[in-house]
Amino acid sequence: MKLYFKYLSILIKSQMQYSTSFILLSCGQFLVPFSVFAALYFLFERFGMLKEWDFYEVALCFSIMHMSFSISECCARGFDSFSSLVVRGEFDRVLVRPRSTFLQVLGSKFEFTRIGRLLQSVIVLSIAVLNLSVEWHVFKVLTIILMTVSGIFIFTGIFVLAATLCFWTIQGIEVANIFTDGGREMSQYPLNIYKKWVTRFFTFIIPFGCVNYLPLMYILDKKEGSSVLYMLSPLYGMLFIIPCIFVWRFGVKHYRSTGS
Repeated sequence: MKLYFKYLSILIKSQMQYSTSFILLSCGQFLVPFSVFAALYFLFERFGMLKEWDFYEVALCFSIMHMSFSISECCARGFDSFSSLVVRGEFDRVLVRPRSTFLQVLGSKFEFTRIGRLLQSVIVLSIAVLNLSVEWHVFKVLTIILMTVSGIFIFTGIFVLAATLCFWTIQGIEVANIFTDGGREMSQYPLNIYKKWVTRFFTFIIPFGCVNYLPLMYILDKKEGSSVLYMLSPLYGMLFIIPCIFVWRFGVKHYRSTGS
């Protein structure tokens, strides 16, 4: 992890060399996602409820998923742009260094401008928390933290899987965006509003349901969600990164050098 933080320090210094550009891009990342939140607001303004969920309950889910995505997109950007390393043959250099390829790619690129999107999500979270009639205690606060961390692991795992495909496809394939951007858009709503097969797939295969739906049932004291096991469900989501790392290692073993 010392090497990872060294990468972090170097890249933040390099990006801050152009401080005006950094500030403007961060402002853009802060303002643009508000259009998505505005769509959420007008949806509830028109229909009032979405199944048994009201606006502030969904806003809580929305903010947590967007916080997770923004942190993952910032810290795992190396995997999101990994295809460029393969295309230019630069992954060969990664292989000859005496460090983990996973760590090197993870630390190869950071998008610190995502702090704007993160700040927007924190504001939405604050609005939701202040307007929900929930009896807050330490376990519910801990659940929100677990939800956020679990979401980071899941989105990072999806970025890793998408990067692994580049060992065979060379170029990144757009279908991966179904699970990154599409996963973010879908999981900003509680999963039980979708068809049952969608809910099951995104609970047991890609465990977004363990980040938004199940722990929300615990936090909001919904009838189905009285079990403390729902509070711990984000831990299952964190395990998603483990098979993703094994898939990555499998892909590395089957990488064919460009010879450059």
